[in-house]
Amino acid sequence: MDVKDILQFTDSLFFAETGKHIDRLQETIVKGTWEGQKYSDIAEEEHCTEGHVRNVASELWQIISNALGQEVNKSNFRRTLQKSYLSISSSTFTTEFTNVRNVNFCNGNIQQSEEVMKNRSPAAPQDTQQTPKQPHIDLSDAPKIFTFYHRTSELTTLKQWILQENTRLLAILGIVGIGKTALAVHLVEQIKHEFDFIIWRSLATSPPLSILQTNIIQFFCRGGAPVPAPNADGVPAFGRGGVPVPAPSPEEGATTGGLPLLNYLQKYRCLLILDDVQMINSSGQLAGNYQPGYEDYGTLFRQVGELSHNSCLVLLSSEKPREIAALEGKNQPIRSLQLNGLGAAAGEILREKGLTEDAKLSELIEQYRGNPLWLKIVATMIQDLFNGSLSDFLSDDTLFLGDLESLLHQPFNRLSDSEKQVMSWLASAIAPVSLSKVPENLQLSRSQFLKVMQSLGRRSLIEKIPEGDRTFFTLCPILKEYVKTNYSRPNIEKEARSPL
Repeated sequence: MDVKDILQFTDSLFFAETGKHIDRLQETIVKGTWEGQKYSDIAEEEHCTEGHVRNVASELWQIISNALGQEVNKSNFRRTLQKSYLSISSSTFTTEFTNVRNVNFCNGNIQQSEEVMKNRSPAAPQDTQQTPKQPHIDLSDAPKIFTFYHRTSELTTLKQWILQENTRLLAILGIVGIGKTALAVHLVEQIKHEFDFIIWRSLATSPPLSILQTNIIQFFCRGGAPVPAPNADGVPAFGRGGVPVPAPSPEEGATTGGLPLLNYLQKYRCLLILDDVQMINSSGQLAGNYQPGYEDYGTLFRQVGELSHNSCLVLLSSEKPREIAALEGKNQPIRSLQLNGLGAAAGEILREKGLTEDAKLSELIEQYRGNPLWLKIVATMIQDLFNGSLSDFLSDDTLFLGDLESLLHQPFNRLSDSEKQVMSWLASAIAPVSLSKVPENLQLSRSQFLKVMQSLGRRSLIEKIPEGDRTFFTLCPILKEYVKTNYSRPNIEKEARSPL
């Protein structure tokens, strides 16, 4: 019995319980456990954390235990699976199949069990045509993620929204460094077999929508989607910006508003990820204002959320799009997930960077709000300047920004003058503030002030602190230090002469 046999056997058991096949990480866990690897070795091989591997493995062992009717864990996996496998392969029942609980295997050839289970769904045993989807995937714009930290609950939520609740428009939001892209990369890996097409595109260079649509539709065509039908003159039909139009019916043309990409999202089950969505918005204005000429993105987002289809458009952004804010709801197919810091789990990042004072880790994590990238940057600085001593670093009254300062330039350079003015006020406040009254020195009307606060919230730059029936607002320590360092109040007030 070799590892190929056990992978097929395990996949059959898993399919019988879940109706799905094991994914790549689960396969690596099975293979590694069979060969006696530690979880830490598996985590290194898969470029994720040991804690994440443990969580996935625990769920996998439980599913296999349910299928076999006996407890399976890492320590007894090889012994239990080998015994069950040999028991089935040596059986001589007169019926066509040997049955282990509700899992059927051919008596004649146990290696055919995978094909049997593919064709015999527990919910519909008469269906003999079910096979895993082989999606057309283009992740050329997606970054390579080598380490992934403890986002199990977020992944579970996203999978439920997309696969069970048919969410059509989804935004993953958070400040720079919080892990939006890493989360999305691992989400794709876990749900890729549920889609016909998976496409990742970055908007970092602010491509016009016409160019983006052309690029995406070309990939659809290379993947076997119908080429655009010719018009009455025999010439392929092209829309705005040279975009090929896939011959919609009159009804479809009326509903998609002249956006040919929507026809493909309706005809196929697609997972489309757009990264760096904030880059199509204007700098120097409140959050959510598109650059001139980019307003058609708003039309696309709105129609993806409103039209009926089985695709999902995922937006990764540090600024919440206005269409999401206007349309999202618990019972709506438009959702947003606000990413926060990792909390105590971020200690793994610091230990990997060689910081060993466990008693001090929580203090550093709190100061940097569990932001994975921020913590990696500050941990490197602690090694360089303090010889890895957390105690020495934390004993200083000043929060060091180091390379983190240049990272924060990007979101702060996008702020309007009024937002900079309010950020300076928040940074100077000793305690969290309420919105009951507009400070006189802000030179903003009540309406303008509330718009600015809403905009800063959509940029993930302010923290809300509920106390009873009231809400207070503040900045995290790192942003306070950044504002104090880069925006002095006299300069802010001098620049912010014009109202919103």
